[in-house]
Amino acid sequence: MGESKLAGQFFDAAIGLLQQVRDGDSAEIAEAGAAIARAVANGNRLFAFGAGHSSLAAQDVVYRAGGLALMNLLAVPGVVGVDVMPATLGSALERVDGLAGAVLDSSPAKAGDVLIIISLSGRNALPVEMAMNARALGLTVIGVTSVAYATETKSRHVSGTYLKDHCDIVLDSKIAIGDAELTHEGIEAPFAPASTVVTSALMQATMAAAAEELVRLGIEPPLLRSGNVDGGHEWNGRVMSEYGDRIFYRR
Repeated sequence: MGESKLAGQFFDAAIGLLQQVRDGDSAEIAEAGAAIARAVANGNRLFAFGAGHSSLAAQDVVYRAGGLALMNLLAVPGVVGVDVMPATLGSALERVDGLAGAVLDSSPAKAGDVLIIISLSGRNALPVEMAMNARALGLTVIGVTSVAYATETKSRHVSGTYLKDHCDIVLDSKIAIGDAELTHEGIEAPFAPASTVVTSALMQATMAAAAEELVRLGIEPPLLRSGNVDGGHEWNGRVMSEYGDRIFYRR
């Protein structure tokens, strides 16, 4: 068989979006990396949150080889993945008022910490409320979202606002409304979403910027190594011991 035309078109679309965020978000990525580095240097903690498929990019930087050991997943029961049954319940929970506040109040997050909130649309009650409450608690909030949704969709939060309105720093994924890059004759619905590729790239770029800033501050970035290379477990054990009071996913 020859190569797939549509597969190639998806790669082209994804590469184009990656170039857009590399160029268009460079200052915000550096700012977000600096905020994370300051939190590490000051003894504060790091958290990432996402609901549904947005949780994939949050999970991608938690307990990850080559990633910062201090990044913790702020999990909201029922919305982290598609394992909840029925899967539609996860989407419904994103619209429930009060859920984010309850999760934050029972979490270890406190003033001075950094929380990255990932939501493609940024319109649901859960990410909006999460950002509002986190800032009220004194956290630095980094939002990863598609700003376009705020101009073309209606907010589902009682305030009528979006995630982007309650962040200290906003990383714009530049994903088009509907998150589907391709159309094709004979296929009724648009398809081939690229938000996971782009959002994960934004997250990893931000982690790289944070590592760069930590070096500038004279601090060795607390990175994890792969457990599948010789010496990896020993390295990780040292890092986790040194920073154990700020790592919550192993408890």
